Amino acid sequence: MTVQGRVLSLAVQAALSGATGRSCGYGAAPAVADKPTGNTIPYTVLYPLGGTASGPPFGDSQADGRMVYQVSGIGTTAEQAEWMADKVRLALFAKTAKGDFATPIVAAGHTVVAREIDKEDGPTVANGVYSYISRIILHVTTPDS
Repeated sequence: MTVQGRVLSLAVQAALSGATGRSCGYGAAPAVADKPTGNTIPYTVLYPLGGTASGPPFGDSQADGRMVYQVSGIGTTAEQAEWMADKVRLALFAKTAKGDFATPIVAAGHTVVAREIDKEDGPTVANGVYSYISRIILHVTTPDS
């Protein structure tokens, strides 16, 4: 199976919401009904930035991908936006004592095999809302089911 961006994006969104304890929007601010905190600031917004495929030849049932995401921590102050960026880093990169990632990213038919931070931009402000941008890369594979 080829890497399915939407499936992986929804899994990343769920992992961020669960691990940070704050809502995460998908391409926009979270909705009022989003769990766990609705659109109450602070929150994060996940932006899928695309990816590249690699792996076995055409027609093979397995594929690999390098998927890029922007996660914006949103706050009413620079400190709050940076706090959300810290929570994102912990959510996606913290490890257990055994060396596994503390927060699994569970996407049907996909296995996240590596994670990395590509770039971070410090806090910026526009119209009284602060954001802290982190760009992350997930390396995924789609093993045979």
